[in-house]
Amino acid sequence: MSTKKVDIRPGVSVLAVLRHLNYKPWYALAEFVDNSVESFARNQNSLRAHHGEDFKLRVSIDIDTSVPARISIRDNAGGIALEDFSRAFRPAAIPPDRSGLAEFGMGMKSAACWFAPQWHVRTSAFGDNVVRTVNFEIANIVNDEIEELDIHEEGEDAGRHYTEIVLENIFHVPVGRTLGKLKEHLTDIYRVFIREGTLELRFGGEVLTPSEPPILSAPYFREKESPPRLWRKDVAFDFGDGLSVHGFAALRETANTAKAGFALFRRGRVIEGSGDEGYRPAQIFGSSNSYRYQRLFGELHLDGFEVSHTKDGFRWDENEQPFLELLREHLDSEDLPLLKQAEGYRVRVARAQLASTATQAVNNTARTMAERLPAALPPISEAPPVEDIPDEELPHARTLARKQFKVRFRDKDWDINVELTDDPAESQWLVFSDVAASTEQPRNLDIRVSMVHPFMVRFAQRDKEDVEALLRVAAALALSEVLARDSGVRKAGTIRRNLNDIIRDAFSDA
Repeated sequence: MSTKKVDIRPGVSVLAVLRHLNYKPWYALAEFVDNSVESFARNQNSLRAHHGEDFKLRVSIDIDTSVPARISIRDNAGGIALEDFSRAFRPAAIPPDRSGLAEFGMGMKSAACWFAPQWHVRTSAFGDNVVRTVNFEIANIVNDEIEELDIHEEGEDAGRHYTEIVLENIFHVPVGRTLGKLKEHLTDIYRVFIREGTLELRFGGEVLTPSEPPILSAPYFREKESPPRLWRKDVAFDFGDGLSVHGFAALRETANTAKAGFALFRRGRVIEGSGDEGYRPAQIFGSSNSYRYQRLFGELHLDGFEVSHTKDGFRWDENEQPFLELLREHLDSEDLPLLKQAEGYRVRVARAQLASTATQAVNNTARTMAERLPAALPPISEAPPVEDIPDEELPHARTLARKQFKVRFRDKDWDINVELTDDPAESQWLVFSDVAASTEQPRNLDIRVSMVHPFMVRFAQRDKEDVEALLRVAAALALSEVLARDSGVRKAGTIRRNLNDIIRDAFSDA
């Protein structure tokens, strides 16, 4: 064995700070894979000339969670040549060619120091008959201000080429669900290289393979009798100044909140939007309970944009808003309006699932009625019928949302106001007022539903469709009472009074 030195000046003190970077473990591991992909890209012609055209890059990641925990990353790329050691092991040594995945000169060092206080690199360059090892003990390097590290050399078969990085006594031990998330994110981050057959990525011996979600094929929701369309479109636009975007957008056949969203690529590698962290800006996707949020997905390749040095986000500068405006315009163009279809399309639930839901609803409602109606019904049934007509304006109440509109009915104008209140002073679920029309004024109908009524708290708080469904039922009841009165039905308000009492006393808490 022989020993050489590698200069790691200047700034060795920065190595102690790197463990405090705001990394997520999949982005930290991706730094090592990036180096492997870049090494293979630089050497692929020589490697394929030697091994054949079918030769592919293989990267294996293994995590040993026993104490002390360790992580190893090994590849069969071109290895690190001796003349590249100074740049490879010196912090912030910018590579001469920054057009690939290795561009900041910090990836391996920052990720390794974030994971572990001790790590070593063992590498044999293609065509070299030597394997070289460099050991990093961060505390010793920083405390003793060590500016050169030993390179340990041993003989190796000239036909072998690889790099192995071993992280020891790691700070951030991935366990449990994190291991699954690591596989999921790494699969997504390198999906393009895996699909192309350039990369075989293994995690704990398992070959990672990206899956493609089925794309919705259905008629446009506004033209239900039209032939089915595949809801996928290519996206391409140019900002000028070397900035451009290309890729595709589509709607998932099956809605999935965790899996929807865009993946944003740069140079073939995902920067934002891997795993369950899809890129979903509100300007495109709306709120988290919207149908767009659950169905829209795609892959967008951003060329010319800068990224953070940890490669987990784009440096948008002033470009994100124009990007989103152009993207929205492309997504909802009339040739294939993805956003409108995502929001308007509904899937009819399979009968088996519908039967299961119906059975549960019937059983729960019947049980509640059996338990509570015997006590709730007597006082309600004994109350006198409602004599008064709600012909005065509703008292003021704090309002969450309201909408006023006009309709023409039986040659008269109606002003209808629908509102939801969270005013605790409103004790009834549904209240309304009906002020008759005069020669100068239209008929005024105010319909108010309480969102803080126990019934709404129990059944309709977060899902906008639940709230909307119950608000529509309440509005229908109010209108039915109005029409009944107009038809000569006396004491029609008794039904509404009884309804308010029953849902409060018997139905509000199953």
